[in-house]
Amino acid sequence: MTENVVHLHKTPEPVDPDAQVTTLTVVPDEPPARPVPLWVRSGRAVKTAATHERTRSAGRAVARHGLYTFNGGRIVARRTWDGRTGARYERMIRAAEAAGNNELAEEWEERLQRFRDARHRRRMDLLHSPVEVAKGAAVGTGMGIGALVALGVVMAISNGDVKDVITPLAATIEFIATLIRIVQIVWGPALILAPLFALLALWAVGSKQQAAPQWALPANARSSEGEPITPSIVVKALRDLGIPALRKAIQEMGDAGASMLGPITIAGCGVEVDVTLPSGVATNEVQSKRRKLAENLTRHEHEVFIVIPEAARTVRLWVADSGALDEPIGPSPLVTDETMTANYKTGRAPWGQDLRGDAAALSLYQRHLLITGLSNQGKTASLRALALWAALDRTVEFRLADLKGGDWIMFNGIATVLIQGPTDDHVIQATEMVEGVVEEMNRRIAARQDNPDMVFDPLLCIVDEAQVAFMCPVKDEEGRYYGGSKATSRYFMAVRKIHNQGRVVNVLMWQGTQDPTNENLPKLVREGAHTRASLALGTEAQAVMALGEKAVNGGAAPHLLRPGLDQGTLVVASSGIDIPKGQSSITVRTHFIGDDDAKAIANRAKALRNGVTTLHAIDKGEKRDPLADIAAVLGSDKRVRTQEVITRLAALNSAAYSKWSFNDLKRVLDDARDDAGEDIAYKSDGVMVVSRDRLTRALANRDTDGSASASE
Repeated sequence: MTENVVHLHKTPEPVDPDAQVTTLTVVPDEPPARPVPLWVRSGRAVKTAATHERTRSAGRAVARHGLYTFNGGRIVARRTWDGRTGARYERMIRAAEAAGNNELAEEWEERLQRFRDARHRRRMDLLHSPVEVAKGAAVGTGMGIGALVALGVVMAISNGDVKDVITPLAATIEFIATLIRIVQIVWGPALILAPLFALLALWAVGSKQQAAPQWALPANARSSEGEPITPSIVVKALRDLGIPALRKAIQEMGDAGASMLGPITIAGCGVEVDVTLPSGVATNEVQSKRRKLAENLTRHEHEVFIVIPEAARTVRLWVADSGALDEPIGPSPLVTDETMTANYKTGRAPWGQDLRGDAAALSLYQRHLLITGLSNQGKTASLRALALWAALDRTVEFRLADLKGGDWIMFNGIATVLIQGPTDDHVIQATEMVEGVVEEMNRRIAARQDNPDMVFDPLLCIVDEAQVAFMCPVKDEEGRYYGGSKATSRYFMAVRKIHNQGRVVNVLMWQGTQDPTNENLPKLVREGAHTRASLALGTEAQAVMALGEKAVNGGAAPHLLRPGLDQGTLVVASSGIDIPKGQSSITVRTHFIGDDDAKAIANRAKALRNGVTTLHAIDKGEKRDPLADIAAVLGSDKRVRTQEVITRLAALNSAAYSKWSFNDLKRVLDDARDDAGEDIAYKSDGVMVVSRDRLTRALANRDTDGSASASE
């Protein structure tokens, strides 16, 4: 019978101040939890024990020491084989031939021949040695016995005892018998211990060479750095790519594939080697297996680059030292050399370093420019670095639209036009700016027709975040779109005109854009750029849009760069940069120039110029009445300092007054002076102030004049 168990709880509930009533509450027990089956608990225990760190460490130790012994035996066997045969010399000959060093191959062949001659002489000597050894042993034994007998005769004569004649011989025989007994005693344990000592010796050889895989080594001996690149490692990596034709061809080669490789040369922070593929293997088959090839070389994918040189059936591998590409490349010469100047026509902008560690400099002369990539990869910084260098040439004029806003503020005082902001109004103003550049281009072309020898200063029209302009849906009064990619698009057509005719009169178009597609970067625009550069992209199709099909087919792979990790790394296709022979592009790690350094460089550029007045975007939003706004911010104060007035105006309407200076305020107040009858802003105790009473009188007179004019 099952018993019901109840718990009794005393719950005080006050009835009156002097008494309490105790009630009993019955709370049934919850049903007991269902027991876990034994096999489940056993499985969990086994899994915990098998995956415990101590178990894994013990397993690694067992595997490590076992592999030390096994691989130590292989090492000893190979050393023995190399010592007894000419295998080592033959390997050296094949390596020299693969490297194209015929002189070294002939030297090793001579050494091999000398080794074989010496080995032949030793073997011939062994054929005659047994007879000679037997004769020598017989003679030695006879002489030894004769000496012992002679010694016994001497002892017998000396002692007068004839028995002493055999005493030395008997002692020698007893000594030999003792040695035999010792050997008999030791022989049994020696047969047991000898294999153990042999295994210990093999283990010592394997341990010294760390002849075990990385996962089996102890934590303090594991290394995350890749192995040095050698011919055998490259051939093995190619063999294991999973390309049947390549694997079969390597196995059938008499030199185990060494003839496929050109010389392995040091190239910057890595090495470079050309691989001539066997018949039946296409270069794109190797390109498509970049990750597997990198891992076979004990590298990360981004540390191996595959390009296609001019030679047929050849791929060029550049393999970085492990971790080298994650190290910074150092500051830009624009930052470190404060005396640097620029020459737009003959100079080259210091942009960064190529993968070999050599300086990468770009010529800007008469080249339209396009830089693209995913967001937050360093596109603006890369584009701005070129513009900062060009700014150090005082003849270069800038007209600039930053359709994000804030990244190009240091060009205030350098650019003749500076538009900053992402709105449709800013796109309209940027379009009008580009159209103004087209008008200037046409004026120069007309002047060139009258005077063919006329030379014009360079004019750079820069639009950063150009995808905002192409995607703008706004129409003008005539129904034409500002954005888009058709003949009715004002921005598109203006850019196309500059691409078509601008170079001849030194009018150039630079654009930076994100995440290229046919919608936000039309084909005709991107193909009009002479210098095309791309940061990390998402797909190969985008890489083709950014750099062109020829560059991508030649090995350019911005879509294989790591977003967020390879910031500032560009793949560049341009005639303005030194590209290795046979390649269609080059990878450049650009110098990063921060905002503070960019302002310092811009100040140096301003010092070279004669005070450039920068026109900014005009606010086309709500129409403001500056005089009324000034009166509003004065409030009940009789006098307010002019700087305080400017601060209050910016707080009232940032879009309209955030960029106001004292001159802007003075201009408005001077225009209202006649209505006030005297200066509205004047000095009080040596400080410029604005008078509320005079401003109120100016507003009243202005309104009265306006009403009178209206009534008339």
